[in-house]
Amino acid sequence: MNVETDEVQGSGKNVGKSVMEVPRLNTKIRYWEYYDLQETFDQLFTQSRNGKKFYQLYELIISENNILLAYRTIKANKGSSTPGTDSFTIDNYKEMNQAEFIHLILSHLENYKPKSIKRVMIPKPNGEKRPLGIPCMIDRMIQQMFKQILEPICEAKFYEHSYGFRPLRSAKHALGRIMYLINISKMHYAVDIDIKGFFDNVNHRLLIKQLWNIGICDKQVLAILSKSLKSPIQGEGIPSKGTIQGGIISPLLSNVVLNDLDHWVSKQWHTFETKYPYTKGYNKFRALRDTNLKQGYIVRYADDFKIMTNDYPTALKWFHAVKLYLKDRLKLDISNEKSKIVNLRKCKSEFLGFAICVKQKGKKWVCNSRISNKKKGSD
Repeated sequence: MNVETDEVQGSGKNVGKSVMEVPRLNTKIRYWEYYDLQETFDQLFTQSRNGKKFYQLYELIISENNILLAYRTIKANKGSSTPGTDSFTIDNYKEMNQAEFIHLILSHLENYKPKSIKRVMIPKPNGEKRPLGIPCMIDRMIQQMFKQILEPICEAKFYEHSYGFRPLRSAKHALGRIMYLINISKMHYAVDIDIKGFFDNVNHRLLIKQLWNIGICDKQVLAILSKSLKSPIQGEGIPSKGTIQGGIISPLLSNVVLNDLDHWVSKQWHTFETKYPYTKGYNKFRALRDTNLKQGYIVRYADDFKIMTNDYPTALKWFHAVKLYLKDRLKLDISNEKSKIVNLRKCKSEFLGFAICVKQKGKKWVCNSRISNKKKGSD
């Protein structure tokens, strides 16, 4: 933006140059502070954690600072120079002044109709191709606006051992959790479930209901998200299901979908509520072992997840239970060819680019991990 006197509202300072040319900062949190939104995000998280339902989120989403933060975040993204079907990149918006830019965003949201999505095919290491969708730049910025406000609300409700596409979590944390369950909890069986075409088969109606159950009850917000899910795909038409891989908000929505699975698995063992209030976890789990409950822990990174358990009969119960839950509750199928039960003392299980197994070391069985052959082949 080329206006010299633009001021970020609430920042307490006139930057004396384009508000879009914020000095490069090291973290997203610094961006949030710059646009005076850190406290807002913290409040949304706390209120959501306390069970609040949010009926008036749209005004927050279209607030000036949230729009400017979305621009700044998209601009810093490597994909900002990649055009959508309208051939626009971030450069097409740089010369607009602040008022013009905000007016453009708000005008596009009135009777919102997302532009078509460019379809590209990305090669995979195994020779297959993965479909990627590239929304137009203005729709990316709008998705970022929604993500910024909805993410803290969702984060407060997400399961603690879901690690993909979440703030302050990574694949390393997911692998660390697997190692803990193997070494400390002695979970030496892995139930590997592969969801068939997860991103392409997300049920739109169910997803909107899940957002409502999380606490996002602003009907205007949900209506715009529904339209975004129905964005026409170049050469394919309007999708009846699925969320586009490549969309800014898709990772958050994918976690919303599978959050129900996380909590369903967890409540059957890890967070099972007992009548007696145990103060120490190991006493609780010792008591639970005398019941008919299925011992098991879910560790998930996006749509890649495992349920760790202690023996084959329990693993078999989990396999069939999860398959049925995904089909009946989330309208998702599993790949029977890729889904399996693995005895980690005898075989390896692939997870996030690593081959994991259990090896004997003296009198103990410990986790052993190596970069998988698939990962080596893609490097």
